[in-house]
Amino acid sequence: MHTPTIETREEIMFFDTDCGGVVHNIAYLRMIETARTRLAASLGMKLREMSETQLFPVVVRTEIDYRRPAKLGDEIVIHGRLESVERARFWCAFEVRRPADDTLLITCRQSLALVQMPQGRPVRLPDDWSEKYAHLMKKPA
Repeated sequence: MHTPTIETREEIMFFDTDCGGVVHNIAYLRMIETARTRLAASLGMKLREMSETQLFPVVVRTEIDYRRPAKLGDEIVIHGRLESVERARFWCAFEVRRPADDTLLITCRQSLALVQMPQGRPVRLPDDWSEKYAHLMKKPA
């Protein structure tokens, strides 16, 4: 039972912060986007292949809790994992931490669906996901 995970590291730059040196809330989403893109690649959705097939994982919902602020110059780590799988969408979960003091800064969950472009048509997740990620499958209500 393998659960795909990813870890990315960021240094808080001046452009990530406000005039008080605290990270803007939207900057965290950019960092989570990077982690999610790398997680998607580990799930078989590499950028070049998506460009060719025009099949993209699209965010349909984001839930985020801002627990503590990161500040200018902080090094942070974003941990991401595949959290659950349904027939037509999947959830990824993220934690953003400052390793210097192991402070949990952000928790985030995102729901994604596969969308075939240019039609904008949702498609089912790959057939092999129900076997590969059976331990993450959500049971229909």
